[in-house]
Amino acid sequence: MIGKLKQNLLVACLVISSVTVFYLGRHAMECHHRIEERSQPGGILPLSALGGSMRTTLRTGQNLSTPFIYNKDMPLIFIGGVPRSGTTLMRAMLDAHPEVRCGEETRVIPRILAMKQMWSRSGREKMRLDEAGVTDEVLDAAMQAFLLEIIVKHGEPANFLCNKDPFALKSLSYLAKIFPRAKFVLMIRDGRASVHSMISRKVTIAGFDLGSYRDCLTKWNRAIETMYTQCLEAADKCLPVHYEQLVLHPEKWMRTLLKFLDIPWNDAVLHHEELIGKAGGVSLSKVERSTDQVIKPVNVEALSKWVGKIPADVVRDMAVIAPMLSRLGYDPHANPPNYGRPDPKVLDNTRRIQKSAERPNPS
Repeated sequence: MIGKLKQNLLVACLVISSVTVFYLGRHAMECHHRIEERSQPGGILPLSALGGSMRTTLRTGQNLSTPFIYNKDMPLIFIGGVPRSGTTLMRAMLDAHPEVRCGEETRVIPRILAMKQMWSRSGREKMRLDEAGVTDEVLDAAMQAFLLEIIVKHGEPANFLCNKDPFALKSLSYLAKIFPRAKFVLMIRDGRASVHSMISRKVTIAGFDLGSYRDCLTKWNRAIETMYTQCLEAADKCLPVHYEQLVLHPEKWMRTLLKFLDIPWNDAVLHHEELIGKAGGVSLSKVERSTDQVIKPVNVEALSKWVGKIPADVVRDMAVIAPMLSRLGYDPHANPPNYGRPDPKVLDNTRRIQKSAERPNPS
């Protein structure tokens, strides 16, 4: 009896959620139409003047005479990966570029994508949605409108807008479908380092048991496999970037990345720490756990902090627990591993940070 009641409640919640997303998308698009119909010249452009499709405008900063046009065909950038894999560093470095705006994690985007994925996997739920007229086409249009509003309006306008919500790339294939010109940056890090970081810094991640290295490494393996597989399938749209190589050789990898994204080179991406909190620079969240680390210049302090911290039985079984380590080029038996030699500039940054930490605070 109780089981049946729970099942009915779950179905009801799914239906309500489906209808909510549908009406959110439709309401957003209707609002755009009404605003554009009432706008004055020099403010918001009418759809007819923009060639149709799902296009709209946003007033940019203080310059109300310049409209900001955005639509599903714009070149969006999505940064993702397992949490504690360098996604915040990557978005901060990109944010330092004058033509790019990423901003803080929205937290909303991966949740709504997970909900959409749940509807698609349930044959019964999909049948009920289709019967209600909430077809894949309707849901895709609603998802486009909803996600685009979040990405565009949670920060300042820019020529290139990006979103950094780590687990959003679990839905990489779907995002590539509804945003055909989007590109993806998959941050990859040695799973042992990622897991040690989340456990030692007490970073709560749904489904990860922070009291167990074995459980977290198993979950890491599953999550990165899902994202990496989709990244390979969308090879022309997705660039895997190893965190270790980014911090060892930042200029090489940022040049590679900007070329992949069709964004002109700018030295500012190598000095993100100088632009934190400045207008048009890098905005950091007070509640994201990585904030205290990315305020520093690129350095190698965090590369091998995990060595000697993982339980012996987990180290022994590492190749079985996390087979993706080998697939991604990491030696599961190396403690410590050899990630490579850092660039001279990175070595200088690391030495300065270490000296600053050793210097006593004035009383």
